[in-house]
Amino acid sequence: MPTSPLRTPARVGVAAAALLVAPWSVATAATCLAPPVDAQISRPFDAPPCPWCAGHRGVTYAVAPGTPVSAVAAGVVTFSGVVVDVRYVVVRHGDGLLATYGGLASTALQAGDAVVTGQLVGHSGVGLYFGLRTGPDTYIDPLALLGELVVPPYLVPTDGTARRPPPEPVLRCRPV
Repeated sequence: MPTSPLRTPARVGVAAAALLVAPWSVATAATCLAPPVDAQISRPFDAPPCPWCAGHRGVTYAVAPGTPVSAVAAGVVTFSGVVVDVRYVVVRHGDGLLATYGGLASTALQAGDAVVTGQLVGHSGVGLYFGLRTGPDTYIDPLALLGELVVPPYLVPTDGTARRPPPEPVLRCRPV
C-alpha cells in the first residue's frame, strides 16, 4: 500500500518539530476550536477529585453511529488503537494540548500521521468521547475552548416564493 504524503518521514519530522513548544497555558491556547461533531453533549466534563479517582475527563456527544468526526486543530497522531474494546485516536496539537477522540467505529489514522484542522479523524460508534489534556494526567474541560456551530439569522420569504437554503453554520466562540 502506498504511503500517504502526510506520513512521509520528512513531513512528520517537520510537524513534530513544530510541536516542540513551551508548556500549554490558557495564554497560548487557541481562542476557539470547532467542535469535532455537530451534536448535543450527553455527558458533560466531571473533574475527578484526584488523578486516580472516578470522573468523566471529557465530554460525550450523542451522535448517530457513523457520524464523521473532525480534528479540532492541526497536530500529529500520538496514538491510534483500541483500549478495552474502545477505539481511540490521540492528537498532539501545536500548542501542546492532547485531544482524545474515543468511541470511534473506524479510523484510517495511525501514530505519526499529521492532521489538519477539520480533517476526518474517523467515524463514531454509538457515542463520541472528546477530551483535552495538557499532560499525562492533567485534564481540562473541553467546553472552555470549544465554540459552537450556529446558523446565522437569514430572511425567509413570506410571499410564497421558494425558500433559499440556510447559510452555512459559523463558529461562535464562548465568552472568556
